[in-house]
Amino acid sequence: MQPRHHVTDQSASLGDRVRMVPLYAMPHHLLSALMRVATRIRFRVWKHWQMRWFIRRYQVDMALAERNEITVYEHFNDFFTRALKPEVRPVCEALHDVACPADGTVSAFGALHEDTMVQAKGMHYSLCELLGGDEQRALPFRGGHFATIYLSPRDYHRVHMPLSGDLTEMVHTPGRLFSVNPVSVRTVPRLFARNERVVCVFDTAYGPMALVLVGAVFVGSIETVWAGEVAPRAGRDATVVRYPLQGDSIVHLERGQEMGRFNMGSTVIVVLPAGPLSWREGLASGVPTQMGQTLASLG
Repeated sequence: MQPRHHVTDQSASLGDRVRMVPLYAMPHHLLSALMRVATRIRFRVWKHWQMRWFIRRYQVDMALAERNEITVYEHFNDFFTRALKPEVRPVCEALHDVACPADGTVSAFGALHEDTMVQAKGMHYSLCELLGGDEQRALPFRGGHFATIYLSPRDYHRVHMPLSGDLTEMVHTPGRLFSVNPVSVRTVPRLFARNERVVCVFDTAYGPMALVLVGAVFVGSIETVWAGEVAPRAGRDATVVRYPLQGDSIVHLERGQEMGRFNMGSTVIVVLPAGPLSWREGLASGVPTQMGQTLASLG
């Protein structure tokens, strides 16, 4: 029998914990605001230096980009959130397949034990807390399935739909902006439920689906295709928007269609309700994955 959860075998070492101590005291939001300004400077020499340095540092393959010349980008953030050529990320076509929402690395995946989700080996957090603290919102997903995808700086930073669906709710929950790199994930308790995040709930042919876009330090903002920039915003309370808005049409997105983007690296979590589901053969924590690949099959 397969284990219910699949996570990396590494646990936090003493060295990891010591290195993370300064992170708690860092002015996360101030640093992220400064990064936001720095990545939107239009001065040609500055922005071209940023892009060239980044391409060398992270070995970015610009041949995959729709616009492969850096001179056409308005600023670094425009380059960072660049679109890819459609043919380089084909979307799975089998009727019951769940598509991976983003390029990145699988951090954890598996079945939920009631309300409990796995962050890393020996570390758990609450589904209800992740989804904004509303028991009714979390109830349809109890005992369901989840997958956590980490987007490193070198990855493609647009998020796409795992299944076709109609948007029913969007929740912006302010919070901390801890780093979401692997060391942080195995060290900071309840990391994903503490960081600022945008929860998007969709109605699909298989029941509700939640996509959670988790912010992190240096993430300038989180955007969706229907609302534009959602985070950051002032205030400490969660903002809940239910769809369709009065007088507006239904927001319907097809599997593989872009739904949002991160302005710098972060994490996206897919949550599905209970029911028959088989994960893609060979899927494992630490395995790189690409947007559009089969993540799981339903039914």
